[in-house]
Amino acid sequence: MNNFIVYIDDAAYALHLLQPMLPGADTPGRTPAALLVNPNTHWILVGCAPRITRRVSKWVTHSARDNWRRRWADKVFSIIVPALQWRAATVTTLLAETSLVEQTEALIRQHGAARVFDARRPKLGHDLQPVTAAQAQESQRTMGFVAAIAGATLIARLD
Repeated sequence: MNNFIVYIDDAAYALHLLQPMLPGADTPGRTPAALLVNPNTHWILVGCAPRITRRVSKWVTHSARDNWRRRWADKVFSIIVPALQWRAATVTTLLAETSLVEQTEALIRQHGAARVFDARRPKLGHDLQPVTAAQAQESQRTMGFVAAIAGATLIARLD
């Protein structure tokens, strides 16, 4: 069985990244999607819900926060799951509860060998947590600050 662990935080961005592997994505010069997605495929979708700001979390109960995370996950998974359930491929959905490296190791122990995809949208000025121990973590903070300053300077000069 082919196991794929996919970390997502934005449905549209994740579908864009997974598009070459989905049915109907056959294009000349690429591996046909029928070879990548077959009935023995098991997709494990891990939702990485956005963080709630500290100011909001002061006024929201823990159960309300959990309900919000579940509603967010239902909305994101309702967009992605139908695209992946093709030819009886199984899809398992869950929310990230621990660090992503620990989550990946636990899922590999539970389901066996798997390919891991990081389909989370990069955010300017925020470093994304790595999903495997071997994944190099890039620092976005310095380059994000430099890009923001350069953009502001360019806009000021155009005026």
